Amino acid sequence: MITTLFNALRKLLGNEKSDYEMKLLIVGLGNIGQQYHGTRHNIGFTILDAFAQASNVVFNTERYGDVARFRLKNKQVVLLKPSTYMNLSGEAVRYWMQKEKIDLENLLVIVDDIALPFGAIRIRQGGSDGGHNGLKNITQLIGTDRFARLRFGVGNDFPRGAQVDYVLSVPSQEEAEMLPERTEVTTEALRAFCLSGIQFAMNHYNGK
Repeated sequence: MITTLFNALRKLLGNEKSDYEMKLLIVGLGNIGQQYHGTRHNIGFTILDAFAQASNVVFNTERYGDVARFRLKNKQVVLLKPSTYMNLSGEAVRYWMQKEKIDLENLLVIVDDIALPFGAIRIRQGGSDGGHNGLKNITQLIGTDRFARLRFGVGNDFPRGAQVDYVLSVPSQEEAEMLPERTEVTTEALRAFCLSGIQFAMNHYNGK
């Protein structure tokens, strides 16, 4: 009884974060500019646009990117589409983590992945950048790779040496027809991460 009262007092005094105060940062990676709109490499932007629409919020241009904010039950969610270009994504992520006082375990980054079939998603806590320049720059600037990431498969149907052209092109007609359903599943996974944490999201959405 005394311990319960003591913990409640600590929360009231601001010495311990409650669930109500929890804030999360969801980052979708991509490149700004009309020439990159809708490309495979910009799938992070595409997914965040869908998540924002499903949450009835709009993006506003702020420092280092477009930002949207909303409350999801007892969580505060910040969505970020960096305007720093892919290779400098870490500048935006570091700035917004500091500005919004985001704990590392409450950061999730969405990236495209050529190692996965189109539309497949893989969520994990930490790991290598897998050659993805956006992840690499984030790791360098925040000083750790122990942040959550959601990889969205874009396939690898390209000849040797054509990777750059492939990821900077738009999905095929068949892939475009799959995209709405796969985007919906991905936004469900993001909600799961926000509400129940990464382990729940991994268990319920990896391979789905």
